[in-house]
Amino acid sequence: MNVSCIDYSATGAFSSLVLDYLRKDAKLQPFYAHFPEISSFPALIKERAFPKEQRQTLVEELQRQYGSLEVSEAVQTNIAALAHENTFTITTGHQLSLFTGPLYFVYKIVTAIKTAQELQKAYPEQKFVPVYWMATEDHDFAEVNHFTLFGKTYTWESDAKGAVGRFATDGLNELLDEMPEDYPLFEQAYTECATLAQAMRQIVNGLFGEYGVVCVDGDSPALKRAFVPVAQRELTEQVGFNAISQTNAALERHYKPQVMVREINLFYLDQNLRERIVKEGDRYKALNTDLVFTQEQILQLVQEQPEKISPNVVLRPVYQELVLPNLAYIGGGAEVAYWFQLKGVFEALGVPYPAVMLRNSALYINKANRQRMEKLGFTVLEMFKELPELKKRLAELLNQEELSLQEQRTVVEEAFRQVEELAKSIDPTLVKAVGAEAQKAQNSLQMLEKKLNKAIESKNETAYNQLANLKEKLFPTGVLQERVDNLLTYQTNNPNFIQELVAAFDPFAYCFTILQED
Repeated sequence: MNVSCIDYSATGAFSSLVLDYLRKDAKLQPFYAHFPEISSFPALIKERAFPKEQRQTLVEELQRQYGSLEVSEAVQTNIAALAHENTFTITTGHQLSLFTGPLYFVYKIVTAIKTAQELQKAYPEQKFVPVYWMATEDHDFAEVNHFTLFGKTYTWESDAKGAVGRFATDGLNELLDEMPEDYPLFEQAYTECATLAQAMRQIVNGLFGEYGVVCVDGDSPALKRAFVPVAQRELTEQVGFNAISQTNAALERHYKPQVMVREINLFYLDQNLRERIVKEGDRYKALNTDLVFTQEQILQLVQEQPEKISPNVVLRPVYQELVLPNLAYIGGGAEVAYWFQLKGVFEALGVPYPAVMLRNSALYINKANRQRMEKLGFTVLEMFKELPELKKRLAELLNQEELSLQEQRTVVEEAFRQVEELAKSIDPTLVKAVGAEAQKAQNSLQMLEKKLNKAIESKNETAYNQLANLKEKLFPTGVLQERVDNLLTYQTNNPNFIQELVAAFDPFAYCFTILQED
Protein backbone atom coordinates (compact mmCIF):
# COMPACT_ATOMS: atom_id res chain seq x y z
CA MET A 1 0.00 0.00 0.00
CA ASN A 2 1.37 3.37 -1.03
CA VAL A 3 0.30 6.11 1.39
CA SER A 4 0.59 9.85 0.75
CA CYS A 5 -1.15 13.05 1.81
CA ILE A 6 -2.44 16.19 0.17
CA ASP A 7 -3.68 19.43 1.68
CA TYR A 8 -7.40 19.51 2.48
CA SER A 9 -7.75 22.72 0.46
CA ALA A 10 -6.59 20.88 -2.69
CA THR A 11 -9.65 18.59 -2.60
CA GLY A 12 -12.25 21.33 -2.97
CA ALA A 13 -14.46 19.33 -0.59
CA PHE A 14 -14.05 21.15 2.73
CA SER A 15 -15.62 24.35 4.04
CA SER A 16 -13.76 27.57 4.70
CA LEU A 17 -14.45 27.10 8.42
CA VAL A 18 -12.67 23.74 8.48
CA LEU A 19 -9.73 25.04 6.46
CA ASP A 20 -9.44 28.12 8.68
CA TYR A 21 -9.50 25.90 11.77
CA LEU A 22 -6.68 23.73 10.50
CA ARG A 23 -4.71 26.92 9.77
CA LYS A 24 -5.43 28.10 13.33
CA ASP A 25 -7.03 31.26 11.98
CA ALA A 26 -7.48 33.85 14.72
CA LYS A 27 -11.16 34.34 13.76
CA LEU A 28 -12.03 30.92 15.18
CA GLN A 29 -9.97 30.93 18.35
CA PRO A 30 -12.80 32.31 20.56
CA PHE A 31 -14.93 29.29 19.66
CA TYR A 32 -12.74 26.48 21.00
CA ALA A 33 -10.56 25.89 24.05
CA HIS A 34 -7.55 23.85 22.83
CA PHE A 35 -6.35 23.12 19.31
CA PRO A 36 -6.06 19.31 19.02
CA GLU A 37 -2.33 18.69 18.88
CA ILE A 38 -0.41 16.28 21.08
CA SER A 39 1.12 19.08 23.15
CA SER A 40 -2.38 20.30 24.16
CA PHE A 41 -3.33 17.15 26.06
CA PRO A 42 -1.54 17.77 29.38
CA ALA A 43 -3.72 20.86 29.83
CA LEU A 44 -6.83 18.92 28.79
CA ILE A 45 -5.98 16.16 31.28
CA LYS A 46 -5.46 18.72 34.04
CA GLU A 47 -8.87 20.28 33.36
CA ARG A 48 -10.68 16.95 33.19
CA ALA A 49 -11.45 16.07 36.78
CA PHE A 50 -14.00 13.26 36.66
CA PRO A 51 -15.95 11.97 39.70
CA LYS A 52 -15.00 8.50 40.89
CA GLU A 53 -18.69 7.67 41.38
CA GLN A 54 -19.44 8.53 37.77
CA ARG A 55 -16.57 6.31 36.61
CA GLN A 56 -18.02 3.43 38.58
CA THR A 57 -21.49 4.03 37.13
CA LEU A 58 -20.00 4.10 33.63
CA VAL A 59 -18.09 0.83 34.11
CA GLU A 60 -21.09 -0.98 35.59
CA GLU A 61 -23.37 0.24 32.80
CA LEU A 62 -20.89 -0.78 30.09
CA GLN A 63 -20.56 -4.22 31.64
CA ARG A 64 -24.36 -4.48 31.55
CA GLN A 65 -24.55 -3.29 27.93
CA TYR A 66 -21.89 -5.76 26.83
CA GLY A 67 -23.46 -8.49 29.02
CA SER A 68 -24.26 -11.29 26.57
CA LEU A 69 -21.67 -10.35 23.94
CA GLU A 70 -18.42 -12.23 23.54
CA VAL A 71 -16.07 -9.30 24.06
CA SER A 72 -12.45 -9.04 22.98
CA GLU A 73 -9.80 -8.92 25.68
CA ALA A 74 -8.79 -5.41 24.61
CA VAL A 75 -12.36 -4.13 25.10
CA GLN A 76 -12.67 -5.84 28.50
CA THR A 77 -9.38 -4.27 29.59
CA ASN A 78 -10.45 -0.81 28.46
CA ILE A 79 -13.84 -1.00 30.19
CA ALA A 80 -12.17 -2.00 33.45
CA ALA A 81 -9.57 0.77 33.05
CA LEU A 82 -12.27 3.43 32.94
CA ALA A 83 -12.69 2.98 36.70
CA HIS A 84 -9.21 4.47 37.25
CA GLU A 85 -8.55 8.19 37.52
CA ASN A 86 -5.69 8.14 35.01
CA THR A 87 -7.88 6.77 32.18
CA PHE A 88 -9.43 9.09 29.61
CA THR A 89 -11.49 8.63 26.48
CA ILE A 90 -11.11 9.76 22.89
CA THR A 91 -14.62 9.77 21.46
CA THR A 92 -16.34 9.76 18.12
CA GLY A 93 -20.02 9.32 17.48
CA HIS A 94 -22.35 8.39 14.66
CA GLN A 95 -25.78 7.10 13.82
CA LEU A 96 -26.53 3.38 13.69
CA SER A 97 -26.14 3.25 9.91
CA LEU A 98 -27.14 -0.02 8.27
CA PHE A 99 -24.07 -2.19 7.52
CA THR A 100 -22.05 0.80 8.92
CA GLY A 101 -23.30 3.08 6.12
CA PRO A 102 -20.77 5.27 4.25
CA LEU A 103 -17.03 4.77 4.71
CA TYR A 104 -16.61 7.81 6.93
CA PHE A 105 -18.22 5.84 9.76
CA VAL A 106 -15.15 3.59 9.67
CA TYR A 107 -12.78 6.54 9.22
CA LYS A 108 -14.17 8.17 12.37
CA ILE A 109 -13.51 5.12 14.51
CA VAL A 110 -10.07 4.49 13.00
CA THR A 111 -9.17 8.13 13.75
CA ALA A 112 -10.22 7.60 17.39
CA ILE A 113 -8.10 4.42 17.55
CA LYS A 114 -5.02 6.13 16.13
CA THR A 115 -5.46 9.21 18.35
CA ALA A 116 -5.57 7.02 21.45
CA GLN A 117 -2.51 5.11 20.25
CA GLU A 118 -0.50 8.28 19.57
CA LEU A 119 -1.42 9.75 22.94
CA GLN A 120 -0.51 6.47 24.65
CA LYS A 121 3.01 6.77 23.19
CA ALA A 122 3.32 10.42 24.21
CA TYR A 123 1.86 10.05 27.73
CA PRO A 124 2.41 6.46 28.95
CA GLU A 125 1.48 7.33 32.54
CA GLN A 126 -2.15 7.77 31.41
CA LYS A 127 -4.43 5.36 29.57
CA PHE A 128 -6.46 6.41 26.53
CA VAL A 129 -9.56 4.52 25.43
CA PRO A 130 -11.17 4.94 21.96
CA VAL A 131 -14.96 5.26 22.27
CA TYR A 132 -17.77 5.05 19.74
CA TRP A 133 -20.82 6.94 21.06
CA MET A 134 -23.84 5.22 19.53
CA ALA A 135 -26.55 7.66 18.42
CA THR A 136 -29.23 5.25 19.59
CA GLU A 137 -31.75 7.97 20.46
CA ASP A 138 -31.74 9.51 17.00
CA HIS A 139 -35.17 9.19 15.35
CA ASP A 140 -34.34 10.02 11.73
CA PHE A 141 -34.66 6.50 10.34
CA ALA A 142 -34.30 7.69 6.73
CA GLU A 143 -30.67 8.62 7.46
CA VAL A 144 -29.67 5.14 8.61
CA ASN A 145 -31.89 2.70 6.71
CA HIS A 146 -29.78 2.34 3.55
CA PHE A 147 -26.26 1.83 2.27
CA THR A 148 -24.51 1.56 -1.10
CA LEU A 149 -22.53 -1.57 -2.00
CA PHE A 150 -20.79 -1.99 -5.37
CA GLY A 151 -22.87 0.88 -6.73
CA LYS A 152 -26.25 -0.54 -5.64
CA THR A 153 -28.34 0.97 -2.85
CA TYR A 154 -29.95 -1.41 -0.35
CA THR A 155 -32.81 -0.09 1.82
CA TRP A 156 -34.50 -1.44 4.94
CA GLU A 157 -38.22 -0.68 4.97
CA SER A 158 -39.77 -0.39 8.42
CA ASP A 159 -42.84 1.25 9.98
CA ALA A 160 -41.22 1.49 13.41
CA LYS A 161 -41.13 4.89 15.13
CA GLY A 162 -39.08 6.56 17.82
CA ALA A 163 -35.44 6.05 18.76
CA VAL A 164 -33.73 3.93 16.09
CA GLY A 165 -31.60 2.08 18.64
CA ARG A 166 -34.76 0.45 19.96
CA PHE A 167 -35.92 -0.78 16.53
CA ALA A 168 -36.36 -4.55 16.32
CA THR A 169 -34.08 -6.24 13.79
CA ASP A 170 -36.59 -8.92 12.80
CA GLY A 171 -37.48 -6.98 9.65
CA LEU A 172 -33.98 -7.27 8.20
CA ASN A 173 -34.23 -10.83 6.89
CA GLU A 174 -35.52 -9.79 3.47
CA LEU A 175 -32.68 -7.31 3.05
CA LEU A 176 -30.11 -9.92 4.03
CA ASP A 177 -31.51 -12.19 1.32
CA GLU A 178 -30.85 -9.49 -1.28
CA MET A 179 -27.14 -9.24 -0.51
CA PRO A 180 -24.75 -10.38 -3.27
CA GLU A 181 -22.89 -12.75 -0.95
CA ASP A 182 -22.67 -13.83 2.69
CA TYR A 183 -21.32 -11.39 5.28
CA PRO A 184 -21.28 -13.50 8.47
CA LEU A 185 -20.51 -10.70 10.96
CA PHE A 186 -23.46 -8.62 9.81
CA GLU A 187 -25.82 -11.54 9.30
CA GLN A 188 -25.12 -12.81 12.80
CA ALA A 189 -25.61 -9.36 14.36
CA TYR A 190 -28.86 -8.63 12.53
CA THR A 191 -30.39 -12.06 13.13
CA GLU A 192 -29.23 -12.77 16.69
CA CYS A 193 -29.58 -9.31 18.28
CA ALA A 194 -33.02 -8.06 19.26
CA THR A 195 -32.43 -4.36 18.58
CA LEU A 196 -30.46 -2.21 16.18
CA ALA A 197 -28.37 -0.84 19.07
CA GLN A 198 -27.34 -4.34 20.17
CA ALA A 199 -26.55 -5.30 16.58
CA MET A 200 -24.36 -2.24 16.03
CA ARG A 201 -22.40 -2.96 19.22
CA GLN A 202 -21.76 -6.50 18.01
CA ILE A 203 -20.68 -5.25 14.56
CA VAL A 204 -18.29 -2.64 15.97
CA ASN A 205 -16.88 -5.20 18.36
CA GLY A 206 -16.32 -7.59 15.45
CA LEU A 207 -14.64 -4.95 13.29
CA PHE A 208 -12.66 -3.03 15.91
CA GLY A 209 -12.60 -5.20 19.03
CA GLU A 210 -8.88 -5.97 18.66
CA TYR A 211 -8.21 -2.23 19.07
CA GLY A 212 -10.25 -1.97 22.27
CA VAL A 213 -12.99 0.30 20.90
CA VAL A 214 -15.72 0.70 23.53
CA CYS A 215 -19.31 1.35 22.42
CA VAL A 216 -21.46 3.55 24.65
CA ASP A 217 -25.26 3.61 24.42
CA GLY A 218 -26.52 6.79 26.07
CA ASP A 219 -30.12 5.50 26.10
CA SER A 220 -29.66 4.33 29.66
CA PRO A 221 -31.45 5.24 32.94
CA ALA A 222 -28.18 4.89 34.87
CA LEU A 223 -26.21 7.19 32.57
CA LYS A 224 -29.07 9.67 32.19
CA ARG A 225 -28.88 10.34 35.94
CA ALA A 226 -25.83 12.55 35.31
CA PHE A 227 -27.87 14.61 32.84
CA VAL A 228 -30.64 15.53 35.31
CA PRO A 229 -29.25 18.93 36.46
CA VAL A 230 -28.59 19.98 32.85
CA ALA A 231 -32.07 18.96 31.67
CA GLN A 232 -33.70 20.82 34.55
CA ARG A 233 -31.75 24.01 33.83
CA GLU A 234 -32.55 23.72 30.14
CA LEU A 235 -36.27 23.52 30.93
CA THR A 236 -36.28 26.47 33.31
CA GLU A 237 -33.48 28.72 31.97
CA GLN A 238 -33.16 27.83 28.24
CA VAL A 239 -29.39 27.60 28.68
CA GLY A 240 -28.72 26.26 25.18
CA PHE A 241 -30.77 28.92 23.39
CA ASN A 242 -29.26 31.82 25.32
CA ALA A 243 -25.66 30.68 24.99
CA ILE A 244 -25.81 29.71 21.32
CA SER A 245 -27.72 32.84 20.30
CA GLN A 246 -24.85 34.87 21.70
CA THR A 247 -22.24 32.65 20.02
CA ASN A 248 -24.02 32.75 16.68
CA ALA A 249 -24.03 36.53 16.68
CA ALA A 250 -20.21 36.43 16.73
CA LEU A 251 -19.82 33.39 14.47
CA GLU A 252 -22.11 34.76 11.75
CA ARG A 253 -19.68 37.57 11.02
CA HIS A 254 -17.51 35.03 9.21
CA TYR A 255 -19.39 31.71 8.83
CA LYS A 256 -22.88 30.28 8.52
CA PRO A 257 -23.90 28.43 11.74
CA GLN A 258 -24.29 24.69 11.23
CA VAL A 259 -27.23 23.90 13.53
CA MET A 260 -30.37 25.72 14.59
CA VAL A 261 -30.92 26.15 18.32
CA ARG A 262 -34.38 25.89 19.86
CA GLU A 263 -35.73 27.44 23.04
CA ILE A 264 -35.76 23.96 24.59
CA ASN A 265 -33.27 21.45 23.21
CA LEU A 266 -34.83 18.30 24.64
CA PHE A 267 -37.08 15.49 23.43
CA TYR A 268 -39.59 13.36 25.30
CA LEU A 269 -38.51 9.74 24.81
CA ASP A 270 -40.67 6.65 25.20
CA GLN A 271 -41.32 3.41 23.36
CA ASN A 272 -42.01 4.21 19.67
CA LEU A 273 -41.85 7.90 20.51
CA ARG A 274 -39.31 10.73 20.44
CA GLU A 275 -40.99 14.12 20.25
CA ARG A 276 -39.71 17.62 20.87
CA ILE A 277 -40.58 19.34 24.18
CA VAL A 278 -41.92 22.88 23.84
CA LYS A 279 -43.12 25.45 26.34
CA GLU A 280 -46.46 27.13 25.72
CA GLY A 281 -47.33 29.70 28.36
CA ASP A 282 -46.66 28.05 31.70
CA ARG A 283 -47.08 24.51 30.37
CA TYR A 284 -44.69 22.05 28.73
CA LYS A 285 -45.86 19.81 25.90
CA ALA A 286 -44.46 16.89 23.93
CA LEU A 287 -45.35 17.73 20.34
CA ASN A 288 -47.72 15.42 18.43
CA THR A 289 -48.90 13.83 21.70
CA ASP A 290 -51.46 14.59 24.42
CA LEU A 291 -48.70 14.92 27.03
CA VAL A 292 -48.85 18.21 28.94
CA PHE A 293 -46.89 19.07 32.11
CA THR A 294 -46.68 21.87 34.62
CA GLN A 295 -43.15 22.99 35.43
CA GLU A 296 -43.28 21.07 38.69
CA GLN A 297 -44.46 17.91 36.94
CA ILE A 298 -41.83 17.96 34.21
CA LEU A 299 -39.01 18.66 36.66
CA GLN A 300 -40.25 15.75 38.75
CA LEU A 301 -40.31 13.57 35.62
CA VAL A 302 -36.68 14.48 34.90
CA GLN A 303 -35.71 13.65 38.47
CA GLU A 304 -37.57 10.36 38.71
CA GLN A 305 -37.42 9.09 35.11
CA PRO A 306 -34.45 10.76 33.41
CA GLU A 307 -34.48 8.05 30.71
CA LYS A 308 -37.59 9.78 29.29
CA ILE A 309 -35.61 12.92 28.48
CA SER A 310 -33.43 12.91 25.37
CA PRO A 311 -31.02 15.69 24.35
CA ASN A 312 -31.03 17.04 20.81
CA VAL A 313 -27.92 17.86 18.75
CA VAL A 314 -27.16 20.89 20.94
CA LEU A 315 -27.14 19.10 24.30
CA ARG A 316 -26.06 15.61 23.20
CA PRO A 317 -22.37 16.66 23.33
CA VAL A 318 -22.86 18.00 26.86
CA TYR A 319 -24.48 14.72 27.93
CA GLN A 320 -21.61 12.78 26.40
CA GLU A 321 -19.02 14.82 28.31
CA LEU A 322 -20.92 14.32 31.57
CA VAL A 323 -20.88 10.56 31.09
CA LEU A 324 -17.29 10.10 29.85
CA PRO A 325 -13.85 11.22 31.12
CA ASN A 326 -13.33 12.61 27.64
CA LEU A 327 -10.48 14.69 26.23
CA ALA A 328 -11.28 14.96 22.51
CA TYR A 329 -14.24 14.57 20.19
CA ILE A 330 -13.60 13.43 16.61
CA GLY A 331 -16.05 14.42 13.90
CA GLY A 332 -16.46 15.36 10.28
CA GLY A 333 -16.46 18.89 8.94
CA ALA A 334 -20.12 19.57 9.77
CA GLU A 335 -19.66 18.27 13.32
CA VAL A 336 -16.59 20.43 13.88
CA ALA A 337 -18.67 23.41 12.73
CA TYR A 338 -21.53 22.80 15.15
CA TRP A 339 -19.20 22.08 18.07
CA PHE A 340 -17.90 25.63 17.60
CA GLN A 341 -21.41 26.84 18.43
CA LEU A 342 -21.35 24.98 21.76
CA LYS A 343 -18.45 26.35 23.79
CA GLY A 344 -20.70 28.91 25.50
CA VAL A 345 -23.19 26.16 26.44
CA PHE A 346 -20.42 24.15 28.11
CA GLU A 347 -19.21 27.21 29.99
CA ALA A 348 -22.72 28.12 31.18
CA LEU A 349 -23.23 24.57 32.47
CA GLY A 350 -19.76 24.24 34.01
CA VAL A 351 -18.82 21.23 31.87
CA PRO A 352 -15.23 20.89 30.51
CA TYR A 353 -15.05 21.47 26.74
CA PRO A 354 -12.95 18.86 24.91
CA ALA A 355 -10.56 19.30 22.01
CA VAL A 356 -12.49 19.12 18.73
CA MET A 357 -10.67 17.05 16.11
CA LEU A 358 -11.36 16.66 12.40
CA ARG A 359 -11.53 12.98 11.50
CA ASN A 360 -9.23 11.54 8.88
CA SER A 361 -10.50 11.53 5.30
CA ALA A 362 -9.13 9.35 2.53
CA LEU A 363 -9.29 8.35 -1.12
CA TYR A 364 -8.73 4.62 -1.68
CA ILE A 365 -7.45 3.66 -5.14
CA ASN A 366 -7.33 -0.06 -5.87
CA LYS A 367 -4.77 -1.56 -8.21
CA ALA A 368 -7.05 -1.60 -11.28
CA ASN A 369 -8.06 2.04 -10.85
CA ARG A 370 -4.46 3.09 -10.18
CA GLN A 371 -3.32 1.41 -13.40
CA ARG A 372 -6.17 3.02 -15.36
CA MET A 373 -5.31 6.44 -13.94
CA GLU A 374 -1.63 6.04 -14.82
CA LYS A 375 -2.47 4.80 -18.32
CA LEU A 376 -4.60 7.87 -18.96
CA GLY A 377 -1.74 10.05 -17.72
CA PHE A 378 -3.39 11.63 -14.68
CA THR A 379 -2.06 12.30 -11.19
CA VAL A 380 -4.12 11.73 -8.05
CA LEU A 381 -4.33 15.46 -7.42
CA GLU A 382 -5.74 16.06 -10.91
CA MET A 383 -8.53 13.54 -10.27
CA PHE A 384 -10.10 15.93 -7.73
CA LYS A 385 -10.97 18.30 -10.59
CA GLU A 386 -14.40 18.34 -12.22
CA LEU A 387 -14.99 15.97 -15.16
CA PRO A 388 -15.23 18.70 -17.89
CA GLU A 389 -11.85 20.06 -16.82
CA LEU A 390 -10.41 16.54 -16.80
CA LYS A 391 -11.72 15.96 -20.32
CA LYS A 392 -9.94 19.09 -21.54
CA ARG A 393 -6.76 17.84 -19.91
CA LEU A 394 -7.21 14.43 -21.56
CA ALA A 395 -7.62 16.12 -24.93
CA GLU A 396 -4.28 17.86 -24.34
CA LEU A 397 -2.66 14.56 -23.42
CA LEU A 398 -4.08 13.03 -26.59
CA ASN A 399 -2.83 16.01 -28.60
CA GLN A 400 -6.43 16.84 -29.33
CA GLU A 401 -6.97 20.20 -27.71
CA GLU A 402 -10.40 21.73 -28.07
CA LEU A 403 -10.63 23.18 -31.57
CA SER A 404 -11.28 26.90 -31.92
CA LEU A 405 -12.29 28.72 -35.13
CA GLN A 406 -11.74 32.11 -33.55
CA GLU A 407 -9.08 33.02 -36.11
CA GLN A 408 -11.42 32.18 -38.97
CA ARG A 409 -14.24 34.14 -37.32
CA THR A 410 -11.99 37.18 -37.16
CA VAL A 411 -11.13 36.87 -40.88
CA VAL A 412 -14.82 36.55 -41.83
CA GLU A 413 -15.72 39.46 -39.58
CA GLU A 414 -13.11 41.65 -41.31
CA ALA A 415 -14.30 40.56 -44.76
CA PHE A 416 -17.90 41.52 -44.00
CA ARG A 417 -16.75 44.80 -42.50
CA GLN A 418 -15.17 45.63 -45.84
CA VAL A 419 -18.34 44.58 -47.69
CA GLU A 420 -20.37 46.78 -45.33
CA GLU A 421 -18.18 49.78 -46.16
CA LEU A 422 -18.65 49.05 -49.88
CA ALA A 423 -22.45 48.80 -49.41
CA LYS A 424 -22.53 52.16 -47.65
CA SER A 425 -20.84 53.79 -50.64
CA ILE A 426 -23.16 52.14 -53.17
CA ASP A 427 -26.55 51.78 -51.48
CA PRO A 428 -26.84 52.37 -47.66
CA THR A 429 -30.08 50.37 -47.55
CA LEU A 430 -28.02 47.22 -48.15
CA VAL A 431 -26.07 47.61 -44.86
CA LYS A 432 -28.71 45.67 -42.89
CA ALA A 433 -28.63 42.82 -45.38
CA VAL A 434 -24.83 42.67 -45.12
CA GLY A 435 -25.10 42.56 -41.30
CA ALA A 436 -27.60 39.72 -41.44
CA GLU A 437 -25.37 37.71 -43.75
CA ALA A 438 -22.40 38.42 -41.48
CA GLN A 439 -24.31 37.01 -38.49
CA LYS A 440 -25.32 33.93 -40.51
CA ALA A 441 -21.68 33.32 -41.39
CA GLN A 442 -20.61 33.62 -37.74
CA ASN A 443 -23.40 31.25 -36.65
CA SER A 444 -22.32 28.75 -39.30
CA LEU A 445 -18.72 28.88 -38.10
CA GLN A 446 -19.85 28.39 -34.50
CA MET A 447 -21.94 25.37 -35.52
CA LEU A 448 -19.05 23.94 -37.47
CA GLU A 449 -16.76 24.44 -34.47
CA LYS A 450 -19.13 22.40 -32.29
CA LYS A 451 -19.38 19.64 -34.91
CA LEU A 452 -15.62 19.46 -35.32
CA ASN A 453 -15.10 19.25 -31.55
CA LYS A 454 -17.77 16.58 -31.30
CA ALA A 455 -15.97 14.62 -34.01
CA ILE A 456 -12.71 14.93 -32.05
CA GLU A 457 -14.46 13.77 -28.88
CA SER A 458 -16.02 10.79 -30.69
CA LYS A 459 -12.62 9.87 -32.08
CA ASN A 460 -11.34 9.52 -28.50
CA GLU A 461 -14.57 8.17 -27.04
CA THR A 462 -12.94 5.11 -25.48
CA ALA A 463 -10.44 7.21 -23.55
CA TYR A 464 -13.15 9.64 -22.44
CA ASN A 465 -15.37 6.78 -21.26
CA GLN A 466 -12.48 5.30 -19.29
CA LEU A 467 -11.91 8.69 -17.68
CA ALA A 468 -15.59 9.12 -16.81
CA ASN A 469 -15.77 5.62 -15.33
CA LEU A 470 -12.60 6.20 -13.31
CA LYS A 471 -13.94 9.52 -12.00
CA GLU A 472 -17.18 7.82 -10.96
CA LYS A 473 -15.28 5.03 -9.18
CA LEU A 474 -13.15 7.48 -7.20
CA PHE A 475 -15.86 10.11 -6.69
CA PRO A 476 -19.25 8.35 -6.88
CA THR A 477 -22.08 10.75 -7.77
CA GLY A 478 -19.43 13.49 -7.87
CA VAL A 479 -18.61 13.53 -4.13
CA LEU A 480 -15.89 12.06 -1.95
CA GLN A 481 -15.81 8.25 -2.03
CA GLU A 482 -16.18 8.14 1.77
CA ARG A 483 -19.62 9.75 1.57
CA VAL A 484 -21.17 7.01 -0.62
CA ASP A 485 -19.25 3.73 -0.66
CA ASN A 486 -19.67 1.14 2.07
CA LEU A 487 -16.88 -0.65 3.96
CA LEU A 488 -17.71 -3.96 2.27
CA THR A 489 -17.00 -2.47 -1.17
CA TYR A 490 -13.33 -2.52 -0.17
CA GLN A 491 -13.06 -5.11 2.60
CA THR A 492 -14.58 -7.83 0.40
CA ASN A 493 -11.56 -7.69 -1.92
CA ASN A 494 -9.10 -6.55 0.74
CA PRO A 495 -9.68 -8.30 4.09
CA ASN A 496 -6.91 -6.17 5.65
CA PHE A 497 -8.62 -2.91 4.73
CA ILE A 498 -9.20 -1.72 8.32
CA GLN A 499 -5.70 -2.73 9.44
CA GLU A 500 -4.24 -0.77 6.52
CA LEU A 501 -6.29 2.28 7.51
CA VAL A 502 -5.00 2.05 11.07
CA ALA A 503 -1.44 1.89 9.78
CA ALA A 504 -1.95 4.77 7.32
CA PHE A 505 -3.93 7.39 9.26
CA ASP A 506 -2.13 10.12 11.18
CA PRO A 507 -4.80 12.01 13.16
CA PHE A 508 -2.48 14.90 14.04
CA ALA A 509 -1.14 15.53 10.51
CA TYR A 510 -4.39 17.15 9.33
CA CYS A 511 -4.01 16.23 5.71
CA PHE A 512 -6.14 14.22 3.29
CA THR A 513 -4.85 10.64 2.98
CA ILE A 514 -4.34 8.91 -0.37
CA LEU A 515 -4.11 5.10 -0.28
CA GLN A 516 -3.04 3.34 -3.48
CA GLU A 517 -2.75 -0.41 -3.85
CA ASP A 518 0.64 -1.57 -5.13
